[in-house]
Amino acid sequence: MIKAVIFDFGQTLVNSADGFRSAEKQAKEDIFEELALTSWPDFLENYRKIRRQFHEKSDFSRKAMWQEVYWYYCRQCDEEQLEKSERQYWEKVNIGTKLFPETEGVLTKLAAEYPLGLITNTEGRQETDRHRIASFPQLERFFDVVIIAGQSSIQAKPDRSPFLLCLEKMGVAADEAIYVGDDWRIDICGARDAGLQPIWLKHHLVSRTWPDVKDPAPIITSLDQLLDLESVIKK
Repeated sequence: MIKAVIFDFGQTLVNSADGFRSAEKQAKEDIFEELALTSWPDFLENYRKIRRQFHEKSDFSRKAMWQEVYWYYCRQCDEEQLEKSERQYWEKVNIGTKLFPETEGVLTKLAAEYPLGLITNTEGRQETDRHRIASFPQLERFFDVVIIAGQSSIQAKPDRSPFLLCLEKMGVAADEAIYVGDDWRIDICGARDAGLQPIWLKHHLVSRTWPDVKDPAPIITSLDQLLDLESVIKK
């Protein structure tokens, strides 16, 4: 029996694709220019490799990642400038982030039936900086529990601990909770390892290459489909 529904934030409740594209483009161009490199394709290959390594270890600090890029090229970097660039990066992401059209309506209806939780990974900034969900107060009001994983001694997803902490705070067992997220490794595998029933959101408005996996969770392409949870789970 379903007693709680828990969500991821980015690319699950909001579409940040345009914001991330804009922020990443500016960051790469600035670093390439600062390093005075000559081969853009080589730089892109190395940058993407380092970014992938950070993602795989659930380290989302742009400052730390960019430091690694500078070190790869045997160059020192100005930490204050990197912190400023990181703030500008997230400002660009926020500007380019919009709610999916159905988000508020779906949360309104689900909240009338279930307690709702949210587990999102930290953005890797200093703990004094608030997570960007704070820019969406109309969403925060729906959630009984919000867990920012990766800060305040809470391990980042896909570690089991943020899922288990959320369940504890909500007073439900793992097999009584649904978890909805967009990232296969971080959200779907993390939730499944913690005993929750994951639902994989491949939103039709998000253009990206989805991983090809042999044992997928139930898949939806719009949050509207969550209004018939039993049918989604039985797929």
